[in-house]
Amino acid sequence: MSLDSIAENVDEAVNGLFKPVASWLGDVVFYSVPVFGTQFPLIVGWLVVAGAFFSAYFGLAQVRHLKTAVRIVRGKYEQKDAPGEVNHFQALTSAVSGTVGLGNIAGVAIAIAIGGPGATFWMILCGLLGMATKFVECTLGVKYREIDADGKVTGGPMLYLRKGLAEIGKPALGKVLAVLSAAMILFFTFFGGNLFQVNQSLEQLTTVTGKEDSFFATSGGAIFYGLLIAAAVALVLIGGMRSVGQVTSRLVPSMAILYIVACILVISFNVTAIPSAIGEIFSGAFAPKGVAGGLIGALIVGFQRAAFSNEAGIGSAPIAHSAVKTKRPATEGLVAMIEPFIDTVVICTMTALTIIIAGGPKYLEARDLVASGKGDEVGGTSQGISITSDAFETALPWFPYILTFAVILFAFSTIITWGYYGERCWTYLFGKSKASAITYRISFSAIIVLGALLSLGTLVDLSDAVLFLAALFNIVGLYFLAPIVKKELAKVLNFTRRRDAGETEEQIEASELESAKV
Repeated sequence: MSLDSIAENVDEAVNGLFKPVASWLGDVVFYSVPVFGTQFPLIVGWLVVAGAFFSAYFGLAQVRHLKTAVRIVRGKYEQKDAPGEVNHFQALTSAVSGTVGLGNIAGVAIAIAIGGPGATFWMILCGLLGMATKFVECTLGVKYREIDADGKVTGGPMLYLRKGLAEIGKPALGKVLAVLSAAMILFFTFFGGNLFQVNQSLEQLTTVTGKEDSFFATSGGAIFYGLLIAAAVALVLIGGMRSVGQVTSRLVPSMAILYIVACILVISFNVTAIPSAIGEIFSGAFAPKGVAGGLIGALIVGFQRAAFSNEAGIGSAPIAHSAVKTKRPATEGLVAMIEPFIDTVVICTMTALTIIIAGGPKYLEARDLVASGKGDEVGGTSQGISITSDAFETALPWFPYILTFAVILFAFSTIITWGYYGERCWTYLFGKSKASAITYRISFSAIIVLGALLSLGTLVDLSDAVLFLAALFNIVGLYFLAPIVKKELAKVLNFTRRRDAGETEEQIEASELESAKV
């Protein structure tokens, strides 16, 4: 039996086993209610309402304290001898690498194809709200982290839900939410943050190297690609968070700049179309044409894609942010606010503008399908990437090759970050022994190779469902712990104010110690 036949049989077996579970769980997690003629997934509303609540509770911290956040990233308030493994910039790039990826390239294309240009406006708004949620969960991630004798940090929802809720008198609830959150994130790590990224990056590579005639279209080529990615990922993960931080601090800025420059080139070639495109975004947000569900339809699609892209409220990002070198948890909470801004407000918006301005044939074809009531035919990551690639090709015929390079970099950085997330959840659930860690890394690497060979579409659908189920567990805890975050924010604002006034870190710490005694 050939390798292709074996792969096909395994694919069918796995899909057959998990399809009923994925279907049932998908119906539960993404349960939708009719709103003005279109279906609204309640889990998206759960994420958006949380962002709105935390924005109000913290007095629009994402606007008022964004300048302070940028100063912290640049090292202005660096704290000497602070515990942790990576600096603020490395923690930010590590977390960004877990969110910036195919969702920004393919997801945005699907959003504006189905929801029209106006969906861009709602994506931006959802990204701004998500900044507040990221601030809350990442502050808690640092506050309740654990640091072992070797200086290695463990943090994330499994710790702040258990320890934080116990601190306020809800230990039983905290333990349950912590285990469920860790289990959900771990499942997604294997099949969403890993398999999906490998599979889709290989598909793009195959497309630009000959499609069906490409070496990578064969099982042998796919295995070679999978082994190459698996080896590179394993080398990074063996080094732990310090290694992940060092790689992403170089990789993420480079690939983001590459992608944004390409967007700017396409936009600059059509500079006269910019006012019209911006007009379409704003008019389409409130009076969309050819969109199922009209205004509400554009709003839902925009919110849904933004929530899925920046992962605010999921609980994954605090795992990376908790490794930062700081004595004051809210410093990293402020830094984490920048993450949805980069992911959604900047990169997603640049993708949307590029597609709208270029007006490529695949985008126009998708819009015509939606206008004719055939919107169900528009969707899928592969189709989304083709719309984005087609938009770039209208101005830059050679860009699909650069896009392929960017997609592979996006996939690699996402895999190593989710690999780290998964290991933290694994060790929380199964222990921190060396054998436990090795078992995880071998399993994670094996999945990378399978991801290159198999599609496992049903399993990916299931992993998407459990990821957003994690948001349900995580955000429940965030509501209870918000008052603690408010106290931490006050401490940091006092610290930065006194540092700006010329006081040294030693003077401030001595003063805080004296106040604590009193």
